[in-house]
Amino acid sequence: MNLKGRDFLKLLDYTPEEIEYLVDLSADLKFMKKKGVLVDKLRGKNVALIFEKTSTRTRCSFEVAAHDLGMGTTYLDPKGSQIGKKESIADTARVLGRMFDGIEYRGFEQSKVEELAKHAEVPVWNGLTNEFHPTQMIADLLTIKEKLGRIKGVKVVYMGDARYNMANSWMVTCAKMGMHLTLCSNKNYFPDPELVKQCKDIAAKTGGSITLTEDPIEGTKDKDVVYTDVWVSMGEPDEAWVERIRDLSPYQVNKEVMDRAGKDAIFMHCLPAYHDLKTEIGKEKGEQFGFEALEVTDEVFESEQSVVFDEAENRMHTIKAIMAATLGAF
Repeated sequence: MNLKGRDFLKLLDYTPEEIEYLVDLSADLKFMKKKGVLVDKLRGKNVALIFEKTSTRTRCSFEVAAHDLGMGTTYLDPKGSQIGKKESIADTARVLGRMFDGIEYRGFEQSKVEELAKHAEVPVWNGLTNEFHPTQMIADLLTIKEKLGRIKGVKVVYMGDARYNMANSWMVTCAKMGMHLTLCSNKNYFPDPELVKQCKDIAAKTGGSITLTEDPIEGTKDKDVVYTDVWVSMGEPDEAWVERIRDLSPYQVNKEVMDRAGKDAIFMHCLPAYHDLKTEIGKEKGEQFGFEALEVTDEVFESEQSVVFDEAENRMHTIKAIMAATLGAF
């Protein structure tokens, strides 16, 4: 499998075989790291990490993965780059493409990372946009394969706000990999119908399926994976908190949900999670709006069925695989 020189912008651009190759390479690199085997085959190369949206897991994953591969990194935070402000995305891409061997972008519109890739002439990796989060999906697939022993045919339910990057990415992933996805949410939080149709068409060819439902009882029954994400993003106004809590509370992942899914089901979350009030934001908003947990209860988050920290670790191994494969290390 030769992915050298490829961008990694969304999984719609990759075949099922290429996606599975990245999952398997991630597992190999994880095994080697645990055994202390050096994989610094990209010494002398450098990558730029553009973060218009800050992140703990994504930044650490890219920096540690790059270091393990022997590469240097330059981190550009929201104040450290003129991209889209004093300098166009195209011009930024052409400058960075001459200085670096690869570019990561985490930010807003998918169109930005697509334009970076168009002009950079080096591999560009999507660390997250409003529409897609492909590096997270490779990590999630690795985690599922480790815990369940398979990918194809796995039944996933995604609970909560299904309009944005995680639900979109799960639709694409399940369609490509022959998995069965149920999006369980209020109908006002369903994803873009055009993407739903595109994914259903793909799933028809791979043996997968995409189902949308408002019924949290039927939607969570007999599932292998229960997945959720935060309901409210940082910086959104109080009105958004009131609206989401009202509309999405029936889709909280709690013990009853996990019991319906089954004793062998696993719980996943891309983090951070509002599962308690032990953060500044959680404490402030919990007291303001009267909750102890939002999208997932602490009981589930801390349960034996929760694999969220294995999933978080796997971000690093899979990002390493994506960079290594697209830069030609393996």
